[in-house]
Amino acid sequence: MKLDNLDLLSLQTGAMKEDKTTIALSIALNKQIEKMVEETSVISIYNNIDNLDEVILDMLAYDLDITWYDAMAPIDVKRKLIKTGVKTNKLLGTPYAVEEVIKMHFGDGLVQEWFEYGGEPFMFKVVTSNPSVTQESADKFIKILNCVKNKRSHLETILISLTGEMSFKLGSIIHVIDKIQIRQVG
Repeated sequence: MKLDNLDLLSLQTGAMKEDKTTIALSIALNKQIEKMVEETSVISIYNNIDNLDEVILDMLAYDLDITWYDAMAPIDVKRKLIKTGVKTNKLLGTPYAVEEVIKMHFGDGLVQEWFEYGGEPFMFKVVTSNPSVTQESADKFIKILNCVKNKRSHLETILISLTGEMSFKLGSIIHVIDKIQIRQVG
């Protein structure tokens, strides 16, 4: 039995189905239950994020304290930010949180800590293979990054790593001379 199509009168005994008070009460309660089911469908927010409109997404991000949430982002990005926001919030200040923001903002990427590449202590690099990164998107990313990284670490650079295939030919010649000439000067 589902609440969205519940008929209380059909659950009554034969005599109760003919009682005017029971009929009236069943009709009234059916309407209230139907209204309650409709209103409570929104309560299941986490299972329903992909169906929520932007206004509710914006309010939810505020309520969940997702400080890196971008209200101007496309709706699919907003949904991803909210879906990962709770876990990321718990792990603020860690490379995981930074990498989640990188993925949301650039599509892919990773954090290289200073000790991984021989840099200065407490510095890190962000590496992405997204060729569409612009100065504007990098500036927006840095603003968001400052909300999720730990306070002692500082971004050194954003590297865009591109790979491609090309064909090239290489030739070489080795020439060995075995003739020695000696001259006397003098």
